[in-house]
Order: sequence, then structure tokens, then C-alpha cells
Amino acid sequence: MANACEPLCHFGGRLYFTSFPHPAPKPDVLNRNEPDCKPGIRGQLQASTSATPDDDAKYYYFTVDDQLVYLSFFQDWGPLNLAMVYKACILIHELLQDQDLSSHRLVLYSSSDPRRKANAALLMALYVMIVQHRPPWEAFHPIAELEFMPFRDAGRGRSDFNLSIQDCLWGIYKATQNGLLDMNEFDVEDYEYYEKVENGDWNWLTPNFIAFASPVDSYWIKRERERRSQELQGNDGPASPIKGELALQRKLSTPFQNCLEYFEKRNVKLVVRLNNPLYDRQVFMDRGINHTELYFDDGTNPTDEIVRRFIDMADEVIEQGGVVAVHCKAGLGRTGTLIGAYLVWKYNFTATEAIAFMRIVRPGSVVGPQQQYMYLKQLEWAKWAAVDEIKRTEAAAATIALRQTVVTPATPPAESDEEENVNMITELTTTTTTTTTTTTSLSIPKTPPPVVVPPVTPARHVAAAQARAKAISPPGQPRKTPAPKRRSIAVEDSDEGEEEADVLPQLGVAPPVRRTRAKPVSAQSRTAGPRVTASEQRPTRVTRSTAAAANNKKPTIGITSTSLTMTATRALRSGNGQAPNKIPRLAHAQSARNNNAVSTTAIAPTAGGTRRPPPRAPPSPMPSRLPTLASTRRGNHHPTASVQEKPVAIASVVKAAQAQQNADWMTSNASQVVEKGSKSERPNLRPIRRRRSSFSAADVVA
Repeated sequence: MANACEPLCHFGGRLYFTSFPHPAPKPDVLNRNEPDCKPGIRGQLQASTSATPDDDAKYYYFTVDDQLVYLSFFQDWGPLNLAMVYKACILIHELLQDQDLSSHRLVLYSSSDPRRKANAALLMALYVMIVQHRPPWEAFHPIAELEFMPFRDAGRGRSDFNLSIQDCLWGIYKATQNGLLDMNEFDVEDYEYYEKVENGDWNWLTPNFIAFASPVDSYWIKRERERRSQELQGNDGPASPIKGELALQRKLSTPFQNCLEYFEKRNVKLVVRLNNPLYDRQVFMDRGINHTELYFDDGTNPTDEIVRRFIDMADEVIEQGGVVAVHCKAGLGRTGTLIGAYLVWKYNFTATEAIAFMRIVRPGSVVGPQQQYMYLKQLEWAKWAAVDEIKRTEAAAATIALRQTVVTPATPPAESDEEENVNMITELTTTTTTTTTTTTSLSIPKTPPPVVVPPVTPARHVAAAQARAKAISPPGQPRKTPAPKRRSIAVEDSDEGEEEADVLPQLGVAPPVRRTRAKPVSAQSRTAGPRVTASEQRPTRVTRSTAAAANNKKPTIGITSTSLTMTATRALRSGNGQAPNKIPRLAHAQSARNNNAVSTTAIAPTAGGTRRPPPRAPPSPMPSRLPTLASTRRGNHHPTASVQEKPVAIASVVKAAQAQQNADWMTSNASQVVEKGSKSERPNLRPIRRRRSSFSAADVVA
């Protein structure tokens, strides 16, 4: 006994598998007669002389070789169909639940015939995977070291494409994972009834696909033959009725009638015919079932256009919750090829997994060259699936974006020309280019006009301050120098911008008094003395450059703007009481440093309008670089002593200026007038911000 059977393959728990030489003994013989020696277990180490639990183990042997027999079409012999898988699982489960066998090890055995051995081993592995929910690699592991004969197709010729037990395990596993197979809802009686040819010959491959053989309507076939014969004879009239036939006496065959009733109840929405017509398609359409023709020859492969069209139609029906029924003449080769292509495209089956799964559900599916065709096309169908998934994702995203987009309503056309002009101005302001058309169907939505914010009203005190500022009259502008004197004055543009900035405040002296413009000289004053020009009536404008040159040549006398103003005021009071319009400019003189000219001081004209030049003072040994007052001390010619003068020295300077107020040096000594020094002659001066403004009569420095 021990030498008669192969070592046991342990599937876990109390389940084992083995094989006996053909023919295998009966189960009752094995279980009644205790063997002389216990069988060995594959993969287990040989025990020594010490006792092990396997020595006292009891075994119960059972087989399915005689009960579950494969019905072949031609040379095919397996795998067993889904109903036999279901029965084998029920049998093994009941044996495990039997109380009388609770202390026994259950051994499924088969004959050493390779066909029976492969079918029995596959049943045990499927039970472990379906009932005990183990993955296919664990279910196949106990029998991985055994050699099994591969499964072949239902063709007559030599097998050139084989399926293994692993392919069958993975096919059922993927179908279970994708919800295509649920053994808990499997109806074995319904399956076995409708798979018979006399009852319809169809099987549910998935919850959305029915594969069935072509229904046959003998009456319709006979009518079609007669119609074709009449067409060949040139008779275009309707076919003559068959002798003894009445329309009400017509009756479909039992398989065809079962098919119509069953499909109508099971929500079949589409029937795809792949073979030559053997029935009238209007029979399905009358029951609300669409019918499509996708013919290609038996035993051949479909074109890409047929496969693409089938996948699109089937997926559309399935997505709507309908069922697709596909048939060729036998419902095996062409039908299995297209449904297998859909499984590869939709659920990522491989070609071998799809063929193995369909052959368990409907034995004989995919015959001959169609196997190699599916194997070669599986990668291309997978690419189709990837591209279609990308398109669906993009379409879904575009639909969501379109729903979220807020569509701006079109602006109605303007009622008048003025409103249209306002709209055009608004569009140009917002830099939005729109095309206005009179046709409402082609109108482009306009951008809404911007919100006009009203200006902020200033406060009352701000408005009042602005009004007071506007009420103040601007200061008078200096008159232009006459043409003869403008030509003689060589004034640089850079120095003109610095004139106002050159005026420096005096330390310890009262701020200058702002004078108003004096009245013009009367006719009596004009006749009393020589004629005085307008430029002579204006006070001379002396800036920092002229004052520096004057200080270099006059060390003992320094006159500030304040003292000069006081002197001019007293002179006016002693005369006719009229002030000059402006201080006359100094001109026609050479540089104080180069020519050692006599320093002069501009004074106001006398009452008679005449001027006398002052006596020439001795030149200073060291000219000052600062445009300030020169030192009045005798024998002290320090350049920086003018700014720190005391009030007593300032008073003496004022008295000296009053004594020389009648000196009319402007008319007699015009060549000795000090010319404005250029910027190059005044080095080491601080940078001054250039400004331009008008000068008053008191903005004078000496």
C-alpha cells in the first residue's frame, strides 16, 4: 500500500492529495483494509526510529474520478466546468464537517492518468482558494513539485497552445477579485439546465455577458432559401407561402423560445451575432432587445475594427446596467475571443487567464489560432484601455470645470448712440477688447464697466487754508537788465541758480526789513539833476560772489544788508522820500583777485539822483575766501574775523557807510565796478542746492 501511492501533498489542516497507479482502487477498499505501512508526506523529512504523530494518524480516502467527468468536444479533456468545481467544493466541505471523520486525515486521490490527475489536483487547489480564501500561489504550492499535463483547446488538430493549473487558478482569482464570480450566489441547477443544447446552450461568463449558441429557426431559413432562389430567377415578387402554412400556426423551437423568454427577464439589452444568420433578428427587436451584426469567419480572428466596435458597444451597455448576449454558431470560438478581449481591456486579464477562466465557466471557449491571436493582442488591448482611461479622466475633468465655470451673460446693445459711446470708452479704459455685433447670436459678452469712486471732499479747514494761500499775491519779479548792461555782464548759468542760496544769515543782526516797490520819480525830481535810468533807480543785486571780491579789496569797511538798508532809508528820508525800485546790478569790472580792483559797496541813490564814487581803500594783503564781513581792526587781517564782530564794530561800520552815501562812483568810475566771481575762483565752498526764486530789495550782502 505504501509503495502503491505517491507521497501525500499537504494542503493545510486535514486535507491531502495523492495519486495511485491506474486503475486506482475503490475508496471503500482503501478505507476498509488498513494498509501495512503509513503513506509518506511530500516535503517532510524522513523520521527516525523514534515515534511521530504520523504513525498513529488515520486517513480517509475519497475520489471524484467517477462522479465528475469532463464531456469533451473533440480532443479536449479539461478543466472541469464551474458546476463540477462547485460540487467538488461542497463534497470536500461536507467531509471536513463530518463528525465521524473528525479524527481522520482526508485524502483526495486520483488515478495516475495525467488527465484525471490534473483535474483532481485543480479541484483541490480551487477549494483551498475559493472556500478557504487563500491566494493562488499558496493554493498551488503543495503540488508545485508535481508534473501535470497541460490543458488544451477543443480543436481536432495538434495542440499548440497550452494552459496550466496556475493559469486556471489565476483566472478564477482575478474573476473573484473583480466581482465577476461569486460562488455563494451560484445556481448549479440553473447552470446545468441551460448549458444543455436542448434547453438553449448558454452560460453566464460574467454578470454582464452571456455566451450562447446561435438559435435556429427552420421556417425562416426555408423562407430565405426560397427568396434567394426567386431572386436568382429574376422574380422580385414576395416568396410564395409554403404548402399548408398559416401565420398563426408558426411556432419557434424550444431552445429559441427559452432564449427569448430568459433574455427578456434577465435584462439583456444587446445581442451580437458573429455568424451567418440562422434566425430573423426582428424576433429579438420585437421584445425590445437591440441586435447587431459583427460577422467574421468561423475559426478566424476578428479585425481591430470589429474588436474596437464590440468593446465600445458592450461597455456602453454594461455601464448602463444592461447585459450583452454574444453568439456565433456554437458560442465557443468567435464568441469567446471577443468576450476575452473585453476582459483583457476592462479587467487587466492576461490572455491565458481569460481563456482559462472562460473554459471553466463555458468549456471549449477560444479554439485554435484564436488562442495565439489573443496572446499577441493582449498588450495592444491593454494600451487601448490605458488611452481610454486617460480620455475618460480628461473628459470628466473638463465636465467638472465646465460646470464650475460661471458664464457671463451677454450685454444687450446700447439703446442710443450716447450709451454706445459710453460703452466704448469704458471698454478702452479697462483695456478689454470686445467686438460689438448687431447679431444677438454672435454677440460677445462685454466686460462690466469699472466702479467709479467719487472724489473725497476735503475738510473745511483744508479748503480754507487753500483759499488763504491763493489770496496771497506772488512776489514781484525782477526786471530785465537793459541790453547794454546785459552784454557787459558775463554771468554763468551755474551761478545764476545759486544766487538765492548764496545769501547767508547774519549773526547778531536784526532780520532785514522787506521793502515794497517805490513810486516812480516825479517830473520835478527828473528836472532837478541829471537823468537817471530805470536800472539806476533799482538797487543793485549783490550776491556771495560779488561780496567775496569786495571783501578781498576792502579790509576795514564791511557793510551788512541791514546797515545798507538803514542807510538807504535815511537817504530817502533826507531827499524826496521815495525808495528805489531795485538795487542796481554791478557790472563792467574785472576779477578782484586777478586785477586787485578796489572793493566797493552798492549804496542807494541820493535825493538828487546822483552818485559819487567812494575813495579807494588800500588792498588787503590776504583776500578772504568766505563771503562774510571783513575785519575792521587796524593791523588785523585774519580772514575769519568778520563773522564774530561785536556790536560796537558794527555801529562804526554803519557810521562810515552814512558818510559815504553821496559818493557817486557809479557814473564816473564804471570801469572799477567789481565783476561777479566765477565758480572756479571760489574754491572749497560747500555744496549748495540750486534753486530759482525772486529777490526782494533787502536780499543783499556786502
